[in-house]
Amino acid sequence: MGMLAAAAASAILASPHAPAGRRRLSGAWALRLRPAASPGAAALRLHNFVPKCYIANVEVDVTTVSKEEVFDDHTSLPSACSIPVVNLRGDVLDSSPFSLHDRASCPSSFEELPVLSEREQHTLASTPAHPAGLYALYASYLFGNLVEQLWNFAWPTALAILHPSLLPVAIVGFFTKLSVFIGAPIVGKLMDHFPRIPMYTALNAVQVTTQLISAATVIYALKNIHASTTAVVLRPWFIALVAAGAIERLAGLALGVAMERDWVVLLAGTNRPVALAQANAVLNRLDLICETVGASVFGLLLSKYHPVTCLKIASGLMICSFPVLVMLGQLINRVSCHALDSSRTATDESICIDLLNVRKIVQNSLSAIKHGWNEYKQQTVLPASAATVFLNFNVALAPGAIMTALLMHRGISPSIVGAFSGLCSIMGLVATFISSSVVKKVGILKAGAAGLIFQASLLSVALTVYWAGSISQRTPLLIFLASIALSRLGHMSYDVVGTQIVQTGVPASKANLIGGMEVSIASLAELVMLAMAIIANDVSHFGFLAILSVSSVAGAAWMFCRWLTNPTDEQRELFMFDPLYQVQAI
Repeated sequence: MGMLAAAAASAILASPHAPAGRRRLSGAWALRLRPAASPGAAALRLHNFVPKCYIANVEVDVTTVSKEEVFDDHTSLPSACSIPVVNLRGDVLDSSPFSLHDRASCPSSFEELPVLSEREQHTLASTPAHPAGLYALYASYLFGNLVEQLWNFAWPTALAILHPSLLPVAIVGFFTKLSVFIGAPIVGKLMDHFPRIPMYTALNAVQVTTQLISAATVIYALKNIHASTTAVVLRPWFIALVAAGAIERLAGLALGVAMERDWVVLLAGTNRPVALAQANAVLNRLDLICETVGASVFGLLLSKYHPVTCLKIASGLMICSFPVLVMLGQLINRVSCHALDSSRTATDESICIDLLNVRKIVQNSLSAIKHGWNEYKQQTVLPASAATVFLNFNVALAPGAIMTALLMHRGISPSIVGAFSGLCSIMGLVATFISSSVVKKVGILKAGAAGLIFQASLLSVALTVYWAGSISQRTPLLIFLASIALSRLGHMSYDVVGTQIVQTGVPASKANLIGGMEVSIASLAELVMLAMAIIANDVSHFGFLAILSVSSVAGAAWMFCRWLTNPTDEQRELFMFDPLYQVQAI
């Protein structure tokens, strides 16, 4: 430790009332701090201090302070209270000060501070804090997400085979989105107060268990005689499927939030922006790859084996995945020097008990939604976020349960259905690479508008083809599916760009609140469309759902473009470096 030496014109008198319990150094001066005699005066003053004192090479020795002596408000202390003693020990005395303005008299150590070069700073920012832990996280994310995406494709396909109606699929999807809309705020708060690894293990156990229950109910239904749609939705096995599906989706959402919002930040490093951005990109691509592989694999299995056999294979993968995921979770923590063991709050137990109370869960959910909505509607970039919500109204002309059920009812081969879902995922993966290039060329705002217009145009083509001819024929079917798949380029491009726009316009203190509210409103949008699908559950009414989907995407494009053409002063200041507003300023 560096030493400063002090020269004083005379002695500093120590108070004789120092507590006997404090340790003193022989030959050292004691500097005692006392509160002011008057409560309205300054908090502290120095007694018997000489008018001139030059400091150099002084070791400041702060003695131990007992718990009773800790204070925050100096002005409220009584004059007789005990104040810690600061001992100043001088080893080398120098009667003459040095001038801070004279470089020659300054020590050389002040002139030779180590400073990283620009290349070294970039290298540091690009290096994860725990690279081994990050790779283990990728493996866990890939394995768990692959099984989840396979099941997300399996259950609507099995229900479509079971009954020639959109109603069962729509009901399961409706309650799944409802569980996310209501339960997401509470689950997120619970995860902030539970230890990470035990919560990770518990969520995986819940997800695998509910997936197995769902698979068992569908297998039971496939082995029994088919009944009418109205009778099916009232059967005990279907009610169990709805409940298990809602819990499974909520557990999957919680696992995704934990890895994508919490774990990756700890492992990449909050002060390593480049490494964090690269890790986020890898997770996004792994998600799309899992969606592609999961749909393609189950579609291929379904084209060769009986649906019951395919569901049994999927169940075997679920059972095998649980111990692997648990071991990978422990591996992540071990190779990252137990970075995931860090505690986030000291009142975990009381808060968790309060949150797990059924009555409080409802109250806390309503309170979180109300507060989040007030903050959400006041943000500067509200149209950009609202456009993202509008895109979630498109549940018909997008890869998902409704589209899968439609194609299966039209007699399309399961291998073609799986290939379509895989192609949509590939288009989304390509969009994550080309969006950055588009942003560099035209700016972030024009890139967002281009993505929305591109998606709306191609979905309009798909709608025209659907109404013009039967998609059971080869050529119209290929045009229909190709238009929807290509529209995913625009959808994912805006997903990337819109997220960056919202990140730019929302302060860091409200990022999680507004982001969570956006997810909740997006789930509400999907709930509305699924309610429409429940009402218009016949396959012949799919055209009506397609019109609503295209209208929502076109409305998002119109709203975003109108926001760009009528900017406010705050908006111009926020995006002052964007080429769009730079050209307008010229």
